[in-house]
Amino acid sequence: MGESDWGDWLPTAVAAADPDTVAVWYLGCNGFVLKGSEGTTLFVDPYCGLGDPPRTVRMLPVPFDPTDVTDADAVLATHEHSDHVHGPTQAPILAATGADYYAPDASMAVVDRAGWTDDWGVVSEQFVTVTEGDEFDVGEFTVHVVPVNDPDADHPVGYVFEHDAGTVFHGGDTRPDESFPDLADRFDIDLGVLAFGSAGTILDKETREPTRTQWYATENEVIRAANALELDRVLPSHWDVWKGLNADPTALHHHARSFPYPERLEVVEIGDRIDL
Repeated sequence: MGESDWGDWLPTAVAAADPDTVAVWYLGCNGFVLKGSEGTTLFVDPYCGLGDPPRTVRMLPVPFDPTDVTDADAVLATHEHSDHVHGPTQAPILAATGADYYAPDASMAVVDRAGWTDDWGVVSEQFVTVTEGDEFDVGEFTVHVVPVNDPDADHPVGYVFEHDAGTVFHGGDTRPDESFPDLADRFDIDLGVLAFGSAGTILDKETREPTRTQWYATENEVIRAANALELDRVLPSHWDVWKGLNADPTALHHHARSFPYPERLEVVEIGDRIDL
């Protein structure tokens, strides 16, 4: 678990915000907070860990201490990797707020093995296992669990968050997927979060030998996914966190400019807020 030197300003800003529509804060890596106009607050894949140096080295600050989070209605995980299901980050939020935790079965298996109910005082009733096709309401949001394409995960899912003010898609670490045109037909997505990164040399998890690694979509894959989903705005994530896999999100302007989608590229940094 990383120690934040940001103080409590970010969770305080989220708690104090009174958005007219839906406010979205980027937490770095692939973490986000969504807050609606009625105050419903959702955390998606928040991560305050430091990785596994020297294999994975965090290259950006830890933006908050999870014990400073006082407002959350739900925490959602897209898949089971440690920067998406992280007990030291997510369990204290659940324990302090009573929020429900939504995640697919492979993610819940990580939760069980890590003993969240034993070590952090979270109760089993807070855990809801989801799968593709599920739909549920959290306050003013309707959440749809949708298929994605993350070849490195055991059971990844994405989420479509519908709100009166607009619709947000969070694809986890997805690459382009054959299901995306169907999602474009079902939903008018205002803002889509797509993981983006370079290929690099990372130590193999088992052998610790340097290995060419690609965990996230390339520039061309991000724009392919954005066009398949017909995204009004695309927000690239994950490009900032791991040493060796960093990328320049502004390069996406060149890849996107001759295509109809996205209509706008949202390049944000950790701690930034945008609104629907």
